[in-house]
Amino acid sequence: MVPILQLYADDALGLVPFPSGRDLLQVLWCPLEHDGRWVIPEVHWRDAKEVESICEAPPAPTEARFGRIPKPCVVHPELVTEYPSWDLDDALWDVLEPRFEQVEAETGWDYQSHLSTAPGTKLGGYPGWCQGPQWPDCSGCGKPMDHLLTVESTEADAASWLAWTPIEDRGIEYEHADLRLGDMGGVYLFECRTCPGRPYKDCFDGS
Repeated sequence: MVPILQLYADDALGLVPFPSGRDLLQVLWCPLEHDGRWVIPEVHWRDAKEVESICEAPPAPTEARFGRIPKPCVVHPELVTEYPSWDLDDALWDVLEPRFEQVEAETGWDYQSHLSTAPGTKLGGYPGWCQGPQWPDCSGCGKPMDHLLTVESTEADAASWLAWTPIEDRGIEYEHADLRLGDMGGVYLFECRTCPGRPYKDCFDGS
């Protein structure tokens, strides 16, 4: 297993509710292929006070395909407001489309690329689908699961970079995490916040 995300509740900005008595979220995945799956994720909710000795990270498996092991980096959480893109109801899309077209004509901002779903790795919000939505249902209660985490190959593309980059960060050249998931796609984690143990599922798509 290789580490993907470690986040404390104080840094989560209220984007997802942490389980009672847990203030640390850790996400790992196996970067080796299993029956055609890109990665096998694991989600762990922990009490930081119970973490005693810090183990050294084991060496990453050498047989993992390129782009499955992220380069270590620091998370700088930022709260943003986003709106559904591929998840927007078709009937509502038909109602709003004239307004989308008007905004684009007046400003050059495209709703899907610039104004709806934030790109990159993120907690909560809407998945950054490359293809059509694949929201899973909980195997226990049968209800649609909540989006927990999106891990994408890049933080932004040429279309979305300008719209979602903070003004103070524009012009800065960033290092990416060296991920290549499928054809520059993403891995999406969902959880059920009703069933005991917060069961989770993952899915992925490529561009």
